[in-house]
Formats: sequence, C-alpha cells, structure tokens
Amino acid sequence: MKLGAFSISLAVKDLAVSKAFYEKLGFSVFGGSMEQNYLIMKNGDALIGLFQGMFEQNIITFNPGWDQNANTLETFDDVRAIQKTLKENDVVLASETDETGSGPGNLVFTDPDGNSILIDQHI
Repeated sequence: MKLGAFSISLAVKDLAVSKAFYEKLGFSVFGGSMEQNYLIMKNGDALIGLFQGMFEQNIITFNPGWDQNANTLETFDDVRAIQKTLKENDVVLASETDETGSGPGNLVFTDPDGNSILIDQHI
C-alpha cells in the first residue's frame, strides 16, 4: 500500500506559541494560516500540522497522491483502494470514504494503542 506523504497533526493549545517553538527547531510555515487556526510546518521532508481547537488528540496523517511537498504523484494508491485493503485485513474503520466515488476522500481508524490514523486524499 502506498499511503502517500506522512505528517503528524498536533492538537495545540496556542497556535502562536507552538509556531514559535517549532521555528526554533528549524521548521517554517508551508501551508495554512493563523486566521484559520492551523499551520502546516516543514523542515526538510518532515511535516507537522499544528491545529488549534480542531480536534482533541494528535493524529497520524497520510496523504495519498502527494509527495512531502504537496506535489501530485503520477501514480498512487487511491484512498478507496487503501480502504478496501484495510477492510480485507480486518482493520476496523471509524469513518469511511464513499467506495463508489473518485477524487478527494478520507478515512479514519485507530492503531492498537488508540492513536488515530487519518488517510486524507486531496486529489
């Protein structure tokens, strides 16, 4: 399974404080905005999403169809194919994407320790 670009989405208490902290680690703003209460920050190939007030816990995120620079990949596993494989492997999904659709879609499941995993296809 090709899951696409990897990032961690962090639920932060104060977006400005978190932004300043990660800038000290060499990250710079790659996407999002303070006005929308989220920033995507990048350091080399490392991506961190900072989200204030959007969800309660941190989320492991994969973006099928994108590389680490949000460029569209020529070939990738569509979120619906990933969903089908997960179901065939008895992974319980918390939310699913429309199996008959195309283009953007997402699904969520948890690992054995309760960590949320988001497969979020934007293309």
